[in-house]
Amino acid sequence: MHHAMAQGNYEIQVYGSDTVPPKNLMVEIHSNFTPIGQKYSVGGVIPTNHQEHETLELTEGINSWSEIGFYVFTSEQAGQGVQWVGDHIRPRVRAPDSWHLPVGLSLSTEVGYQRAVYSPDTWTWEIRPIIDKTIGRWYLAVNPALERTWHGPDVRQGVGFAPGAKVGYDFTRKVSGGVEYYADYGRLGSFDTLHNQQQQIFAVTDLNVSPKWEINIGVGVGPTSATDHLIVKGILGRRFDWGKHSSIE
Repeated sequence: MHHAMAQGNYEIQVYGSDTVPPKNLMVEIHSNFTPIGQKYSVGGVIPTNHQEHETLELTEGINSWSEIGFYVFTSEQAGQGVQWVGDHIRPRVRAPDSWHLPVGLSLSTEVGYQRAVYSPDTWTWEIRPIIDKTIGRWYLAVNPALERTWHGPDVRQGVGFAPGAKVGYDFTRKVSGGVEYYADYGRLGSFDTLHNQQQQIFAVTDLNVSPKWEINIGVGVGPTSATDHLIVKGILGRRFDWGKHSSIE
């Protein structure tokens, strides 16, 4: 999510620390719709009310501890049609299993472009530490992300703090429920007032139907005035293994 009036609600996700295995491609479609959002253009930015976002995410495993992801953002809205919004690239590394850490730990960095009518900050960079832990049926994840604008009105803002967090509980082997939290507090060392911060809380369900599939559904509310007030989101992912397998398997 981005500072100012633009809200980067294209892939609303708290990352886990695992990376995609080598010779595997994860294909994900991130869908979200804003029933109640910004209704007027501000600074030439198209309002978010009744916007539908479809994002294609492709993630390729490089080796046992790294991957690279690529995003294509699109937006659909009455009067605008289907529009290409921008692209991001996201390499990620994780702490190898051989380190035997008590928590999962990885680090991603994301660089990309979005058209100015959707985000005044057209070129942005993000670095996202990822810490997670499974305790019995409980799952905890924290993403204390840092963001920097390279081109746009927020260049002078310096580094912003945009954390995400998730708490999940496995009700059965295949159904998990939980809460996800997303925020953009503004510049490090000089946070925005609560009125101007972006904060979202989602109630989510994860369906663990197969290791090859990822299914996440959620409804989110934005309690602060700078945030879209209601968002519905879904993630559908499928992992493809293109490695050669021996007949012994």
